[in-house]
Amino acid sequence: MSVHIAAKQGEIADKILLPGDPLRAEFVANNFLENPQCYNKVRGMLGFTGTYKGVRVSVQGTGMGQPSFSIYANELFNEYGVQRAIRIGTAGALQKDMGLRDVVLAMAASTDSGINTHRFRGCHYAPTADWSLLKNAYDHAQKMGIKPLVGSIASSDVFYDDLETWKMWAAYGVLAVEMEAAELYTLAAKYKRQALAVLTISDNIVTQEQTSAEERQTTFKTMMEIALEAIIA
Repeated sequence: MSVHIAAKQGEIADKILLPGDPLRAEFVANNFLENPQCYNKVRGMLGFTGTYKGVRVSVQGTGMGQPSFSIYANELFNEYGVQRAIRIGTAGALQKDMGLRDVVLAMAASTDSGINTHRFRGCHYAPTADWSLLKNAYDHAQKMGIKPLVGSIASSDVFYDDLETWKMWAAYGVLAVEMEAAELYTLAAKYKRQALAVLTISDNIVTQEQTSAEERQTTFKTMMEIALEAIIA
C-alpha cells in the first residue's frame, strides 16, 4: 500500500490508463476490461485491474489538476512499478476549426503551473510524450478510420480563465487545454517510463460549443479504445 492507493504489490498492472474522473475509470473497467477487480477506493479515487485482449491493464482515477495527478502518478511509478501510463481525458479546443469529440494526441504539453518552475529552479522544461506510444495510438486511430489531431497542448492550473489567455496559447499553435498532461510527461521522464495523453475535445473555447457532463463521463469510447490498443501494442 502507498499513502493514497490501497493496492497490494502485484495488484496494479505495469500498464495503466489514468482518467481524472474516477467514474470514468469505473466505466472503462466495466466496458473494456475482462474480470475487472477494484483495488482502490481511498478518497473515492477508484482503481481497477483487469485484462484487455489477454493483457493485464489497470485504470486509476487521479482527480483534477497537476497537484492531485502528481500524487497518484508518483506513487504508481515509484511504488507500484508502472511502466506505461496513458492519460485519457477531456480538453477544451483552442482552435476554431476543431470539433466536439475530435481526438487529440498530445505530442507536448506546455504549462502555466508553478510545479515545474519549482522543480527545475526557474528553468523551463519541455514535457513531451513517448514516441512509441504516440505512434501506436496514431496507427490504431488510422485503422479505426479516425484522423487524430497530433500537436501541442497546454496543461493549465486555471479552469476558469479569460479568453485572452487562451488566445495567447492558440496563437502559438496549441491545440487544446487540459490540466494534467505536463505533469505526467515530466514524471515519466524522471522515472524513465513511457507516457502519453489521449484526449477528447469536450468543448470549444472559441465557438462555445460543449458536451454534457454525462457525455464526458460515459462516452468518448473512441479515445478509450485508442489508448488501450496503444498501451498493449
